[in-house]
Amino acid sequence: MKLTPYHFEELVKQGYSLDQIYLLSLIYCEFDVVPMCTECTKLGNILQSIIRKGLITESEHKITTIGQELIQFMTEKAPGKIIKHKPSTTEFEEWWKAYPGTDTFVYKSDKFSGSRSLRQDKDNCRIKFNKIILEGEYTAAQLIEAMKYDVTQKKENSVKTHINKLSYMQNSLTYLNQRSYEPFIELINAGQQIEEAPNITGSTDI
Repeated sequence: MKLTPYHFEELVKQGYSLDQIYLLSLIYCEFDVVPMCTECTKLGNILQSIIRKGLITESEHKITTIGQELIQFMTEKAPGKIIKHKPSTTEFEEWWKAYPGTDTFVYKSDKFSGSRSLRQDKDNCRIKFNKIILEGEYTAAQLIEAMKYDVTQKKENSVKTHINKLSYMQNSLTYLNQRSYEPFIELINAGQQIEEAPNITGSTDI
């Protein structure tokens, strides 16, 4: 990684320090920075600053898509600008609209009564959704499909057991914060299919 005047100028414009870039480059090279950041308060503060800027994940210190783009910029020889790609607004809206509004639903002619609002705190959900995408481990499509898989599975089990399983669904923000989509992404990746309940004519209020 070679620092040129135009690299330096662009970094300053975007609010990045050379300390942050160097620490990010160490992480990119898979150097364990935790020991030295733990022993040195100043380095610990730099580590926290690149976490706040979304360059690495908070838990495992993995480089995010923003961090990768910054590293890519530093390897370019020709003058250019740091391009920050933002998650698509339409992808979050698709996820938000697909998330159940409440735990009351009708499925395969059966009606299940609930008492809870599930779709909550849209603004914070958007922030969390985008943060997950920028971490780079999962795509928006995977989050959407995993949530739909989870909901469909709960509805199928509700029909089979005559118990409203959707009432156990977390509200939308908790669902994202607790990364409840992860096991369903794994099931989808493994090719696991949902076992469907028979469609019986006639409704049942639960």
